Amino acid sequence: MARESTGTSEQQVQPIRIFDTTLRDGEQCPGASLNRKEKIEIARALEALGVDIIEAGFPIASPDDFEAVQEIAGIIRRCSVAGLARCMEKDIQRAGEAVRRAEKPRVHVFCATSEIHRKHKLKRAEEEIIKMSVDGVKLARTFVEDVEFSPEDASRTELPFLAEVVSAVIEAGASTVNIPDTVGYSIPTEYAAMIRYLVEHVPNIHKAVISAHCHNDLGLAVANSLAAIEAGARQIECTINGLGERAGNAALEEIVMALKTRQARLPYSTNIDTRKIYAISHLVASLTGIQPQPNKAIVGKNAFAHESGIHQHGMMQNAATYEIMNPLDVGIPASKLVLGKHSGRHALRQRLEQLGYQLDDQQLTEAFERFKGLADKKKEIFDEDIISIVDDMSRTVSKVWEIDSVQTTAGTGVIPTATVRMRNLQDGTLLQDAATGDGPVDAAYSAIQRITGITVRLRDYKLNAITSGKDAQGEVTIEVESDSKRIRGRGVSTDIIEASAMALVDAINRIIATAEQQQKTESQGVTL
Repeated sequence: MARESTGTSEQQVQPIRIFDTTLRDGEQCPGASLNRKEKIEIARALEALGVDIIEAGFPIASPDDFEAVQEIAGIIRRCSVAGLARCMEKDIQRAGEAVRRAEKPRVHVFCATSEIHRKHKLKRAEEEIIKMSVDGVKLARTFVEDVEFSPEDASRTELPFLAEVVSAVIEAGASTVNIPDTVGYSIPTEYAAMIRYLVEHVPNIHKAVISAHCHNDLGLAVANSLAAIEAGARQIECTINGLGERAGNAALEEIVMALKTRQARLPYSTNIDTRKIYAISHLVASLTGIQPQPNKAIVGKNAFAHESGIHQHGMMQNAATYEIMNPLDVGIPASKLVLGKHSGRHALRQRLEQLGYQLDDQQLTEAFERFKGLADKKKEIFDEDIISIVDDMSRTVSKVWEIDSVQTTAGTGVIPTATVRMRNLQDGTLLQDAATGDGPVDAAYSAIQRITGITVRLRDYKLNAITSGKDAQGEVTIEVESDSKRIRGRGVSTDIIEASAMALVDAINRIIATAEQQQKTESQGVTL
């Protein structure tokens, strides 16, 4: 693949820190709730990807969030682990305790600074905001050496006051100052000008790293982040697949690949192993149930797809005519490796490693068993099938119920009926029931709910073919409502009825796990 000629060898390539907040800001995306085991799975993948800082959560939010941050802090060794806290004593104490075991602990404190937040949310004067911010940083420093401070809604804060706050928190001990475009209001020239203003008007700015945290409400998060780098920012806060509140955050994969692809224009580098981008994108999409749109840059299904005849002709002559990146550079298989039921463990392990997955012997054994089971149903196993197997293994929610068999009848003039047999994994019993419905999926869902005793309301149902061909696996993702809570579920099978049933059972297992966690919390008498 042709690469852009640098022509700027005299320019020194400067390092950019990647601060990933998928587990904190990304999880705040509606419907993207993750349990502790899933957060640990993503944290390990982020460490392997090469991010510099993982913001593991908001420890004061819940006991489960605290425990997740604490456990991640004890596991992750190669990058910093941060916990978020408001400039409040109880928040900071909780965050400090959560990251205490980390090899490189960080506490990230924030306080709103814009006029609209001062007047309507905090109801505090400018002097009080500065005192809260300084006190928060000083308290955080009693727990960790590495403290980051964010003036929330910085992009709508008066520049002189913003500079005053930033100077005060650096003096108090903040080693990183993050300048958030909290509501995605800025445009690139404006955001860059704000960073430059701080560089020029904050006397002690050289004592801290400037960070950028951009939201995507106007679709400018990545553009604003790149503008911030050119203006002096040396840390970028982002998420996998651009997950986050409202329209999301700056997408890690887009920022990293922009710097890699346009290094002649942007002489900056990151520690990211870009070949692992595709795998972690699929992992996050699988665990959250939120798939990137097909035309999503870098990791979307169509990012390296060409349908136009003119484009296809150009690609056959020279791929660089219509591709500015090599798909292999982001871990996207450029060609398929056909595996089948006669393939062995070694071939599967090799392909998994090529796709960016490192499995231990126990995980490989499980993956190989699933691979063989799928190979009995399909003639050819594609890369997407392999990725789906590993993603499904990563869904580590504790199982209470498991599908044993599903039989359905449907057709013109026939009442759709489903007979479902399920296994209770807690006592090993098999339970069977039958139900009718508006269609085979509806009938199966009725039978499953009767067996488990859990009633839900289906809010969203999506069916996606993982691979092409008549024997393609179907991936079903659903969102159900139970006790006013939205829960996602996922199922994969060559039979879409079975995949649909598996998705509902996955959601029901999550409902049970959530209820058990809540009951545990209430029994401990925890109040926040």
